[in-house]
Amino acid sequence: MAIITATVLPMLGGPVPTSELRGSARALAAGLRLARSEAVSQRRETFLTLDVAGRRFRVDRDPHVHMLPKKVDLKLFTAQNDLVDGSVGAIRFYPDGGSNGGRITIAAGERKFDVDVDWLTGRVAILE
Repeated sequence: MAIITATVLPMLGGPVPTSELRGSARALAAGLRLARSEAVSQRRETFLTLDVAGRRFRVDRDPHVHMLPKKVDLKLFTAQNDLVDGSVGAIRFYPDGGSNGGRITIAAGERKFDVDVDWLTGRVAILE
């Protein structure tokens, strides 16, 4: 019985570890900072597009799609103009370093991290 329990329980999956949740918040923050950096250096608007349902994001002109854990809940708060549909939206960065602002919330149960983007400065911060 103990062998079956030891084998089956890990397959069922448990809650998302805090380290994985924090890592996801850091990955999103890094993507947002990359988008801001590209907007400033290339002097053109750049987007980080987030697919809430698919749990993935990408930065303009970067072919790499970043996947997030399947067991996290995502929420995107951004300008109405940058919502593609009910589950896909973007945060926009301008050539002066500013942004349309927004927040991405990554949660698992009671634990959550907010990745905030200041609309005036484009500063990205992770809030616990």
